[in-house]
Amino acid sequence: MCATCGCDTDGNVTMHEPGHHHDHNDHHSHDHQKKVVAVEKDVLNENNLLAERNRGYFEAKNILALNLVSSPGSGKTSLLERTLKDMKGELEFAVIEGDQQTTNDADRIHATGTKVVQINTGKGCHLDAHMVLHAVQGMKPKNDSVLFIENVGNLVCPAMFDLGEKERVVIISVTEGDDKPLKYPDMFYSSTLCIINKTDLLPYVPFDIEKVKANAKKVNHKLEIIELSCTNGEGLQIWYDWLKSKVLAPETV
Repeated sequence: MCATCGCDTDGNVTMHEPGHHHDHNDHHSHDHQKKVVAVEKDVLNENNLLAERNRGYFEAKNILALNLVSSPGSGKTSLLERTLKDMKGELEFAVIEGDQQTTNDADRIHATGTKVVQINTGKGCHLDAHMVLHAVQGMKPKNDSVLFIENVGNLVCPAMFDLGEKERVVIISVTEGDDKPLKYPDMFYSSTLCIINKTDLLPYVPFDIEKVKANAKKVNHKLEIIELSCTNGEGLQIWYDWLKSKVLAPETV
């Protein structure tokens, strides 16, 4: 069981009806809640310590670490593929791929000629700092490079776990609801950039792009927003310029 996000190995969720009175089981329920909270604090505290270790490593080697987060199917891997191909020779890249099962996404990244490590989380619904630490130790990314960490597709649990990244990039596609930022505020609040992907599909889907931007700004008024399409290339140069603006030249480190 993952005590920090409430998911368990059976995929079960305990639900209570509003206003329902609990009698003799209430004391047991409160004790259980206290234990869960204590475990959650311990887990997150340990994760945060390791995240700071990762962050120190990245800063020492001038590695721009970006944590890419989204719901499944938003186009994270497609965006990575296009970015790695288009910017080949401009910047040095490495990728950590997070999925519950398979190496499908890592295989796609490997095909671009980029160094990649796959992390399979099994029943886990997010990456954590310890997983990233081990992946980095194995891949040894180069100094003055960009490290993309593609998190497990999930807009809830990854918001809780600092990986030591410099920037957190939340990706939403126009095939999703324009109320996503309001439904999953923690993820949008903790991110520094929001990418609205698949804009080429706007004529065919009931998606209000101005509404989603307004909702995102309600949650996080500092959030930067880029609209793009990996299919027709619209907006990609803005994303590439944003990336390059975040990379420190070696002489300035």
